Amino acid sequence: MAYVVAKAQGAKINILGSEIGLITKTVQVASEGVQANADGEKIVPAGTVYPANDATAKGIIFEDVNVTDGDRVASLIVAGRVLQNRLPVTVASAAKPVLAALGIVLVDEPETNAEDIEQQDLEDEDPEDEE
Repeated sequence: MAYVVAKAQGAKINILGSEIGLITKTVQVASEGVQANADGEKIVPAGTVYPANDATAKGIIFEDVNVTDGDRVASLIVAGRVLQNRLPVTVASAAKPVLAALGIVLVDEPETNAEDIEQQDLEDEDPEDEE
């Protein structure tokens, strides 16, 4: 059975708050129980609390995993900073203390936009540098 199948993919969403302190482990993700999408593919999205979003949580899936053709190996975040507002579902209250005990820190992504960054850049410029 081939593990590599070439298919077009969309943009990946970054769920990491920081790569500093990131620890991942390898896990076997089961295809059983995963619902197929409109294209008939069974995808476990990045940011899924694994194996379940409850007190049995062991980590967070790091990258999308395609289990259409059977069980697959995946990276599981077991420590690090994760942007909780970018996860596909809200982390259950029962899973939060378990993930925290593992070393996963759930943080919110700061709200910024291009205008704020441009204004900050203008404020940081020193008029003497332009001479």
